[in-house]
Amino acid sequence: MLYIKNAVIKTMAGVEYQNGQILIEDGKIKAVGEAVERPAGADELDAGGKLVTPGLVDAHCHIGLFGTALRWESEDANEELDPITPQLRGIDSVNPMDEGFENAQKGGVTCVCTGPGSGNVIGGTFTALKTHGSRVDDMVMIRECAMKIAFGENPKSSYGLKDKSPYTRMAVAALLREALFKAKRYSDDLEEYERSQNPEKKRPPFDMKMEALLPVIRKQMPLKSHAHRADDIFTSIRVAREFGLDITLDHCTEGHLIADALAAEGWPVLIGPTFGDKTKPEMKNKTFDTLKVLTDAGLKVSIITDAPFIPIERLTLCAGYAITAGVDEQTAWECITINPAEVIGVADRVGSIAPGKDADLVIHSGNPLRDIGSQVLYTFIDGQLVYKA
Repeated sequence: MLYIKNAVIKTMAGVEYQNGQILIEDGKIKAVGEAVERPAGADELDAGGKLVTPGLVDAHCHIGLFGTALRWESEDANEELDPITPQLRGIDSVNPMDEGFENAQKGGVTCVCTGPGSGNVIGGTFTALKTHGSRVDDMVMIRECAMKIAFGENPKSSYGLKDKSPYTRMAVAALLREALFKAKRYSDDLEEYERSQNPEKKRPPFDMKMEALLPVIRKQMPLKSHAHRADDIFTSIRVAREFGLDITLDHCTEGHLIADALAAEGWPVLIGPTFGDKTKPEMKNKTFDTLKVLTDAGLKVSIITDAPFIPIERLTLCAGYAITAGVDEQTAWECITINPAEVIGVADRVGSIAPGKDADLVIHSGNPLRDIGSQVLYTFIDGQLVYKA
């Protein structure tokens, strides 16, 4: 049992405490407030008036799949031999020993949604993980929480430059549709077989790709759409609508150019990597203004690092730049805590400080969204101290 006292607590649950306490028991938050008493025998940590926040959440990254400081030896995020690979599971490529997880802890990021890259039209499933552990199975929050799809330059360059399809954006959309049509028929055939009372009726032949797409077709898992350019964003929405599927709009670099239309659609938007150079033509309109415009439009916005493309420990720096673009501070905090937790389906456990939730907490030396010199002093995951400055 751990008792944290003398803390400025940003709960992200509608209340803040200027001189608060947090009681942790069995990896969960047992109590939070300004009148929480220390039980006999509980360990005590004096926060010294420092800021305590929920563990940060990054809803789109690739840590554990793109190795740190390595080349092809640890490039395990893109199987660029077939543009349609829904059967791949990001969890099977995650290396918990990769430096990215240690860096996440140093930056106060306690939960990530990590998975395949954008080399394929359908890349496989993302997984929601805690950022501490030596065995990925023990870090899992949701084993398969989204199916990665990609539009634009990445799948085009992965195959078109090798004289293979997809060479055009038409082909990207067509290949995705073909896979979804097949998955829909496969699902229908399975359901018909399961309803049938005819002992002579045969089960449809097993298809690993179609099996992997069943949760998508049955709306048990959203599509996770890599799209930078406005037309690619609209194409992803068009295809999802054709099949009645759920979707998140990841990167959404030109989202500020089509804010009214995106607001009318209402799908979650995950913005980033926004810090850094405009590394390819479809990112020419990249700006931190996107966050301001889309939050003002009423959309649920999350800030993502796309790590390792932005170091994951700089998630708060990205939120700080959003403030310089006009986003209010509370909204910026929401974009790296509760919003991404809700988007990836783990808000019942993380993203805010409340009784019953996982004790994923960060103690900061200052306000990292306002002070670039602020550093993480302590990071707790499931009540365990995993990083101390």
